[in-house]
Amino acid sequence: MSTLPSDIGPAVSAVDGERLTAPAPPEPSPRRRRFLAAGGFTPYALLVPSLIVLAAITGWPLIQLVIMSFQEFGRAQVFGAPPEFVGLGNYLEVLTDAEFWQVLARSVVFAAVSVVSTMVLGVLVALLMQRLGTVLRTFVSVGLLLAWAMPPLSATIVWGWIFDTQYGVLNYVLVNWFGLEQFQGHSWLIEPLSFFFVAAIIIVWGAIPFVAFTVYAGLTQVSDEVMEAAQLDGAGGAKRFFLVVVPYIKPILVIVTILQIIWDLRVFTQIYALQSIGGLAEQTNTLGVYIYRVSLGSGDFGVGGAISVIVVLLLVAISIFYVRQSVKEESL
Repeated sequence: MSTLPSDIGPAVSAVDGERLTAPAPPEPSPRRRRFLAAGGFTPYALLVPSLIVLAAITGWPLIQLVIMSFQEFGRAQVFGAPPEFVGLGNYLEVLTDAEFWQVLARSVVFAAVSVVSTMVLGVLVALLMQRLGTVLRTFVSVGLLLAWAMPPLSATIVWGWIFDTQYGVLNYVLVNWFGLEQFQGHSWLIEPLSFFFVAAIIIVWGAIPFVAFTVYAGLTQVSDEVMEAAQLDGAGGAKRFFLVVVPYIKPILVIVTILQIIWDLRVFTQIYALQSIGGLAEQTNTLGVYIYRVSLGSGDFGVGGAISVIVVLLLVAISIFYVRQSVKEESL
């Protein structure tokens, strides 16, 4: 038997005058190939520091919140008294409380109106920016950035002045410019419907810039050749938008919509500030403000923790859908 040198190619041997080639190693599975193409374990190793920071800042307080939700934790426990384990008592108290379901329904409806309004107006502003020239587009972009950069509390105070009962600009314009005397001294925050009308304006006004900039970035990626072909085929502006543009930017629209839902469901600053200016808290609480008032106002941190856990589970369900959409788009 004779053996060929191993450095001239695949190992071969001669047996009875025949050349035998060593079997090739098995090919990795499709899943293994995708894993190697994505970088193997390297991306996960790079995420470790961020995960440690998130676990310390968010994970540990969340664990404490879950533990508190199973305890009777009031003002006495704040000053050192040992908490009493009550099991699912806090959750049963929350889920059987009619006020909680009213607040939840109110928050969902308010979030739905705010999200739809934000998305429609944001997309329209993005389309407008696409049509404007460089100078006007820059001017609009600066205005959007200023609105986006204003802190929510400051924006709420400014809008509160606009809707003020005695000195508000809106009442002055309605009375003196349009002759609507019924708005003389009209209180926009005393009634729940008009209260949420004002709150929706503030929230939508602050959220439009994010939607507009994000959608505008997606619009710049739509192929001009495809748009010209659709126009030559006789498609009007509306058909080109819904049949050509929307499929191109659908991933962006889905992600932005889900983010807006999450943000508007947990809105706090604008609602609480408007209630402090003149709104009725009992009729205008949303989830974020309701948790705050139950925990700090009533001193029942156990029930407040149970409500918080329920809201977290609701937001996690929405976030899972967002993550699945993101992963699906990356795999295409």
